[in-house]
Amino acid sequence: MGERSWRMAVSSSRVAIHHDRWRERMMLRWMPRLIIGLLVLPITLGLLLALLPAFGYLPALGGEHVTMQHWQDLARTPGIWRSIRVSYFSGLLTTLLSLAVVLCFLAGFSGSRFDRWIRRLISPLLSLPHAAAAFGLAFLITPSGLIARWISPGLSGWQRPPDLMVGQDGYGLSLMAGLVIKEIPFLLLMALAALPQVNPGPSVMLARSLGYRSRLAWCKVVAPRLYPLLRLPVYAVLAYASSTVDVAMILGPSMPPTLSVQVVAWFNDPDLSMRFLASAGAIAQLLVTLVLLASWWLLEQLVAAIFALWVVRGGRDRGERWIALFGNVGMALAVAAAVLALLALIINSFAGWWRFPAAWPDRMGLENWLRAAPALLGPINTTLLIAGAATVIATLLTLAALEREQRLGGRPAWALWLLYLPLLVPQVAFLSGLTVTSVFFGAGPDCWLVVLGHLLLVLPYVFLTLSEAYRRLDPRWGQLARALGTSQNAVFWRVRMPLLLAPVLTAMALGLAVSISQYLPTQLLGGGRISTVTTEALALAAAGDRRLIAVWALLQAALPLLGFIVATALPRLLWRNRRGMREVH
Repeated sequence: MGERSWRMAVSSSRVAIHHDRWRERMMLRWMPRLIIGLLVLPITLGLLLALLPAFGYLPALGGEHVTMQHWQDLARTPGIWRSIRVSYFSGLLTTLLSLAVVLCFLAGFSGSRFDRWIRRLISPLLSLPHAAAAFGLAFLITPSGLIARWISPGLSGWQRPPDLMVGQDGYGLSLMAGLVIKEIPFLLLMALAALPQVNPGPSVMLARSLGYRSRLAWCKVVAPRLYPLLRLPVYAVLAYASSTVDVAMILGPSMPPTLSVQVVAWFNDPDLSMRFLASAGAIAQLLVTLVLLASWWLLEQLVAAIFALWVVRGGRDRGERWIALFGNVGMALAVAAAVLALLALIINSFAGWWRFPAAWPDRMGLENWLRAAPALLGPINTTLLIAGAATVIATLLTLAALEREQRLGGRPAWALWLLYLPLLVPQVAFLSGLTVTSVFFGAGPDCWLVVLGHLLLVLPYVFLTLSEAYRRLDPRWGQLARALGTSQNAVFWRVRMPLLLAPVLTAMALGLAVSISQYLPTQLLGGGRISTVTTEALALAAAGDRRLIAVWALLQAALPLLGFIVATALPRLLWRNRRGMREVH
């Protein structure tokens, strides 16, 4: 009887273990579908509920019939066509210039001291929020900015700020400059991650053996194979640059503003009937972005045809110097502008009385920080709460999906390309629809809605950052642990996670940086009632107090930078006596 009971207990235990393993496998199997649904459903619902009010149907606000009246009102809005043109060309030219600089720089990438220096600066530059970079650039290039002060009066002869339209110019040139200094690091990081897949070394060596100079060889044999791997990031830059709100509010034209800024202004109008016009504007912004993406695709076909003729014609050294000059000078200018923009924020945040054309303030102190201190704590707590929640959820979902790949065959889910969907659809289009959704269902602004909005934008970055390191981890570590009798869960916690600590922390730091920089999800889904560091900085932009703006913008830049510092320092601290743990991945 005792032996029979023992056998029954063992059998029951095996059944329970098998059931638990089956449940784990099913949960992991469904994880990619959960991620895709989490991204696709809110965006689809948001676009649908932005489309309906655009045609007059929103019963909650009295819209009972379909009409084209709001589109007619949109077309008659003063300056709307100029707003559309600036939005279109700012997206097109920003992407074109950023991509050209990155490709020309990589053509001469040789591991020199300058190259290594640029590579080390990628993470800090990525951590700098768009709004903070835009504020810093504005403090740098405006008529009373640092550049005008440093060249006055000796070089310029100016005794007072010149009457020049620099910053918020009608052509959007300042807007494009602010976007370029942020998009170049992003595309460079994406290119460096994709470069090993094309194995450029042998191809360049073969072209060199035929007499081609190194940069020309790279452009002719590597760039055509690298660009398809960069197509989705490039499309994401196109979509963002054509529909940005925070950068356009700081550096873009104001009379009239860009289309996305105008749409946000309509959504924030106290007159709720303006929501119909705002929805029409949001769909118009989506159409502008779609036209821009189609234009870029046509440009790809044209460039491919011209490129094929260029390759066939030969030319082993013609244009080498121009490629080197454009790549190195463009990259150096972008990095220098970002660094000087950060310096401008620091100086203005500590500046006292500063009369033009003095190159430096008469006095530096903590008065600006002390004046802002009483209002800082609340937005900082809210910012960290929202960013922390969105980043933790995104990291857990990403780790579960990647672990599913390891356990169920090592092949990524086919539909994970949909991760780029939140980056390709203009934020103002689907977020405005989600705002209408909350009105439709009677849900007021709440913190969880803002976390959801941030999660839609944080999850793609966390997944794309972590997936490459997770997939490149040598599988033999896990196989060795399994051969010693370790369970799959133990392999995950005791083998993969320690080895991938640095990539996981880096992905989380990037997720925090992305969330902290978000203005539009917080403003629209929070109904203007949830204050973060970014919303407070943008709200102060209209006040014109440079010192106070610099304090908030510098704080916005410092929070993500602290995340990257922790992500870099913590693995070094934990594995200070285990150098191999820092290098194995």
